[in-house]
Amino acid sequence: MTPPPAHGPADLVITGCTALVHDDAAGNAFGDTTGTATGEVRFLRDAAIVVRGGRIDRVTTTRAVADLAAAERVDARGQAALPGLINCHTHTPMVALRGLAEDLPAHEWFNDWIWPIESNLTERVVALGARLACAEMIRGGVTCFADHYFSMDAVADAVADSGLRANLGAAFFSSQGPDGRAASLEFALRKRGAADGRITTSLAPHAPYTVDDADLAATAELAREHGLLVHLHAAENAEQTDNSLARHGRTPIEVLHRAGLLDVDVLIAHGTGILDRDLPVLRQATGRVAVASAPRGYLKFGWDTTPVRALREIGIPVGLATDGAASNNSLDVWESMALTALVQKSTERDPAWLTARQALDHATLQSARAVGLGEQIGSLAPGRRADIVLVDLTGPHTQPVHDLAATLVHSARSADVRTTIVDGRVLMRDGRLLTLDVPEIVRELNAELPSLIDRSHGKRIQDYEG
Repeated sequence: MTPPPAHGPADLVITGCTALVHDDAAGNAFGDTTGTATGEVRFLRDAAIVVRGGRIDRVTTTRAVADLAAAERVDARGQAALPGLINCHTHTPMVALRGLAEDLPAHEWFNDWIWPIESNLTERVVALGARLACAEMIRGGVTCFADHYFSMDAVADAVADSGLRANLGAAFFSSQGPDGRAASLEFALRKRGAADGRITTSLAPHAPYTVDDADLAATAELAREHGLLVHLHAAENAEQTDNSLARHGRTPIEVLHRAGLLDVDVLIAHGTGILDRDLPVLRQATGRVAVASAPRGYLKFGWDTTPVRALREIGIPVGLATDGAASNNSLDVWESMALTALVQKSTERDPAWLTARQALDHATLQSARAVGLGEQIGSLAPGRRADIVLVDLTGPHTQPVHDLAATLVHSARSADVRTTIVDGRVLMRDGRLLTLDVPEIVRELNAELPSLIDRSHGKRIQDYEG
């Protein structure tokens, strides 16, 4: 039930915008009644959004709130209001490695560069990288992200200070023994609900090729016992799937199924190696399964792309992501949205798929479902958390506007985001960050880089075999 509008002064009122809303008339394939399976979004002109207590109280007309008292007002004429974008899979501290290893196949990228350098990680580098990443995402209209990395207490502190929302998981490998899984659980239970409820948590086994079957099965049991999401890499590319078939006679998705991970809530990163034989397995999953797709990195590594159409047809939400900036170079979900639409058209050889409106649906409500927050964020609707971004449409590259959905996906850029709001709190207003000091973060991070990138020790945190 939609709660009735509250009375009295509002905390925040946004006026004069064009608001993106999800058509709630028909329901959808993913289990609630906000949005549709076909990606039906629509736009309300000269709209106003009223925020109270960190939630959207109502979406109405500007005229209707002309006399409404509010602690803060934002005049959004010439701007579109969207649900905040969600980065469904990233490794925020890896912004410290942005552009360090380029034009390499995945084996060399991991084994010769990334995993040797990650053996040098300190909590300070993680903290500074996470803060820089949060600043980048706030600027780009991302209000929530799902992170899978190490030293996650430092990332949680960055989330708390930045004002963002996040799902955080402490990554582990079976090579760590039972301590890795235990530490991931301890973090998840201790930090769940932190940052005034903006932090949710997950268990974060790295992948089926670095976490053995027994560890995966134990993770599934812990997820079931504690009601936790599991966030992991699986079927990242075709080579991984081929190797899994050769070694185990099962695809990575079938490995997850056998371990019981498809019977709990699970977020699968990438999935470009998902095969047709995996689709019935995913369809029959009894848990809430979702996939995060980060198309820029796939193009760089020469991989296939996530089979978005096939997954959508069986009711699997596909959220948008960037992966880490070491491979993706940016945390720009706006770019991921545009690339998803374009790459899907090319892969499917169908110009009618994926439409701009469907791309917006993936970037908002489907991404919210992917990170387990489909009832809280992803839509500008009464009762949802007030995670809102305002996008400037007055630039020469966004004018004239014949089709607003197409303008947002194919013409607008992350730099057009002017205001970013999480839980009703303005984190960036008119392009000015309010919660983080970027020059100071960069200065401190640069001082740490020489020791971070030293590979002379010859160590690796893990071996990449696919």
